[in-house]
Amino acid sequence: MRSRLACFVVALLFLQPLAAQYRTALADYRYEFPRDHFSHPDFQTEWWYYTGNLRSAEGHKFGFELTFFRQAVSRDPTKTANWDVKDLYLAHLALSDLDGGKFYHSERTNRPGPGMAGASETRGRIWNGNWQILWDAGEQRLHAIQERFQLDLTLHSEKPPVIHGERGISQKAEGEGHASHYISLTRIATAGSIELDGKKFEVSGTSWMDHEFFTHQLAPEQTGWDWLSVQLADNTELMLFHIRRKDGSIDPHSAGTYVDAQGKTMHLRAIDFELQALDGKWKSPVTGADYPVHWKISVPKLGLELEAKTPLESQELTGKSKLAPNYWEGAIVLSGRRSAQAISGMGYLEMTGYDRAVQLAL
Repeated sequence: MRSRLACFVVALLFLQPLAAQYRTALADYRYEFPRDHFSHPDFQTEWWYYTGNLRSAEGHKFGFELTFFRQAVSRDPTKTANWDVKDLYLAHLALSDLDGGKFYHSERTNRPGPGMAGASETRGRIWNGNWQILWDAGEQRLHAIQERFQLDLTLHSEKPPVIHGERGISQKAEGEGHASHYISLTRIATAGSIELDGKKFEVSGTSWMDHEFFTHQLAPEQTGWDWLSVQLADNTELMLFHIRRKDGSIDPHSAGTYVDAQGKTMHLRAIDFELQALDGKWKSPVTGADYPVHWKISVPKLGLELEAKTPLESQELTGKSKLAPNYWEGAIVLSGRRSAQAISGMGYLEMTGYDRAVQLAL
């Protein structure tokens, strides 16, 4: 369930009539890798999300996010020139200086043009300008430059790809095709450097990658969601999302996935877990939204009871476009118990629809 800058993509309501020309996410899709790590132009919307928690040798803590989006805007077969626009590519870059108490973010939009942005299996590359992911011999190289900071990281997945949902789809609303094909790499060993305001930090830690492609997802009565990625110290992972409805209830299509230490997955339905917002909200000085930044997570069948907090409350991303819903996306730390044993972890939290409902007409 990922959607940060993707909120902007799906908010382009004038593109909805085009959706009928694209495939929808249907059950029993046959996944193949590395093919499915790259572009799926038969689907209208696609995104790749990289997030991670890193630490320097001196102990300085950072969170980062690099995201890429492809939004189809035309299927006109006569558009064959380099500058003809069939897809729009967007990207978002963010750095959380957790110890310094600062949050930096930037966004960009490009047409493919003559190699300006894209996602190519043959080139082993996902990119938007000089923000890019390069795949080579099972490893990935993440490189992104912004005015105040830059990232140069090497990533190696320690577990095989996770397919979320059931029968190859992550169902988000009632009805066939109201779903996505949703892939994650849930534990990626990460090392490299972060340069911030001219100071270079050698860092290491763990990252998470989400990749979704679809044509329809949410229904009009669904107004926003709360999503968490959790990487626990016992080498297990958890992805959970709640979809909120206009009447204040939690949609029954909310779901999650548990990944054990060997990489085996367990699908979690809405009845299998609880996400409870606790006391402690952060009020955005920009949008006025009140974000719950302290959460309780309960998964009884796994014996898990966790609390999620953030070391940096100000991690809201606000877009330049009035069409784009704002959202909170940031690093979190976790503590709690698995049965009788204390356990800790780290991850990322995303919250949308707190300043206004996310409008996703289908």
